[in-house]
Amino acid sequence: MEYINVILLGIIEGITEFLPISSTGHLIIAEQWLGERSDTFNIVIQAGAILAVTIIYWRRLMELLLNFHKPENRDYALKLIVAFGITAVLGLLVKKLGFELPENAEPIAWALIIGGFWMIAAESLAARKAPTEHISWTAAILVGIAQVVAGVFPGTSRSGATIFVAMLAGSVSRAAAAEFTFLVGIPTMYAASAYSLLKTLKEQGTAGENWTLLAIAFVVSTITAFVAVKWLLSYIQSNRFTVFAIYRIILGAILLGMAYMGLIA
Repeated sequence: MEYINVILLGIIEGITEFLPISSTGHLIIAEQWLGERSDTFNIVIQAGAILAVTIIYWRRLMELLLNFHKPENRDYALKLIVAFGITAVLGLLVKKLGFELPENAEPIAWALIIGGFWMIAAESLAARKAPTEHISWTAAILVGIAQVVAGVFPGTSRSGATIFVAMLAGSVSRAAAAEFTFLVGIPTMYAASAYSLLKTLKEQGTAGENWTLLAIAFVVSTITAFVAVKWLLSYIQSNRFTVFAIYRIILGAILLGMAYMGLIA
């Protein structure tokens, strides 16, 4: 059963990390039935999802790196750097201030519901303007801020917050917004995972960790995230995010009901 549980958690992380439905929300709820995991475990499966996106975008990353001298690549790369820098500075500030919401069902449920309605409204507003593939400086700055907001409020969804901020700020198409936010997410999530892992190892060590289970969960998360992101990038070429918004609202309502009945904490 333990192997099945970690495989399921790896699948949940892989599917939900980059879909706009909140991986944190799903994992916190799943762990109530599949068993709570260590911070190291959660960091490792998230790293697997990040690796998947890195693999998907490695050609784009190499193009930006090797052809930085080209104006369009330099402009795009600098916007990625600025968005990441804003996230890093504000993220460290939030950590220093100790601002953190409790990771239990009720606030996550509300975040899912509010985020669902926000997605519907944001896409409706974005659809009124002609979409562009160009990422504006305003969009880049707001994406950096949105990543921090998503980190502070469990259940918000980093990808959901950043994609729709980019779409609204610069009339960016769904595909262009997704690419920019995923590329920003690579260094952001690697940095956050490394910071959390070092802190966890320093405070808790590795005693009691089952490295076989960690390895299995990492591989499962990587494979699942790769498939999920590939599917999402294809899906949004001709479809809106409405289905994810409706899913969030329904899931949030179910979680609220379960929380009020005392079925989940």
